[in-house]
Amino acid sequence: MRPDTLRAIAKRNDYALPDDLESRTEFRDFPHFLDAFVLTTGALQRYADFRQLVVAYAAEAKEHGAVYIEAIFAPRILHGIDTDEVFAGYCDGAQEARELHGVEVRLTPDIPRVYTLDDALTTARYAVKYRDRGVVGIGLGGPEEGHPPEPYAKAFALARAGGLASVPHAGESVGAESVRGALEALGADRIRHGVRAVEDPGLVAELAGRGTVLDVCPISNLRLGIVRSLEEHPLPQLVAAGIQCSISTDDPAIFDTDLTRDYEAAASLGVSPRAAYEAGVAGALCDEKSRNRLRRIGHSHSWDAR
Repeated sequence: MRPDTLRAIAKRNDYALPDDLESRTEFRDFPHFLDAFVLTTGALQRYADFRQLVVAYAAEAKEHGAVYIEAIFAPRILHGIDTDEVFAGYCDGAQEARELHGVEVRLTPDIPRVYTLDDALTTARYAVKYRDRGVVGIGLGGPEEGHPPEPYAKAFALARAGGLASVPHAGESVGAESVRGALEALGADRIRHGVRAVEDPGLVAELAGRGTVLDVCPISNLRLGIVRSLEEHPLPQLVAAGIQCSISTDDPAIFDTDLTRDYEAAASLGVSPRAAYEAGVAGALCDEKSRNRLRRIGHSHSWDAR
């Protein structure tokens, strides 16, 4: 949420926000990021909030050229709120975003790694329940250190049996073993981040052979200290090894980024906007009709124009 959206929602819910909101949510380190996440999500309390959030973000993303988004939200972080109200708000927001802004929004609810298996299973069940309303996959987020993917295998198996894809975060703050666990225990169809797979040449070759797309967020990786400088980012190595890498944003409001800046960062590393877009289309969790539409948009776009 951008500050204006957050303040409007908080005012409606009589939720107190600090006067220095912008400085309180400015990124410092990962523990502070989690504090900022809790502060901002605390304002979200009802159906209208979730719906407004999706529409506002779609409008922002459209300004950067987005035509299709697979958005992440963490439904069970909001304990005490009816889970159907949470999912319905996000799903109806996706429908409204399509009608108002022409941006296709699909949803991939996330299981934070600090959740119990029971909470993870609840998230998976609700995700399956809303599959026909725009939920296309299920993810795993939160702190990788000390929280490997394997304990959540049962929740991901439930989601996959219900027709959802597996799109966990892995291989960002923890090394190649995190990616391996996501592939083997969670049946990952796509990996969010995955950049530290570069530490294991065998795994890199396997990802390339599988055609597994990595959702790479260069500026997030830089902010979190995964790389010391953008020039040291492993994106060029991954692409050279044959891995398709889409370019995404990771919490743009807190990490002070947006889709344009992340695409520019990737371009500075030799990955063209067109290649990033085509990787995104290849990894998208959509039906073939939608994928063909995205391909037509890519083919007709003037990529040489800034």
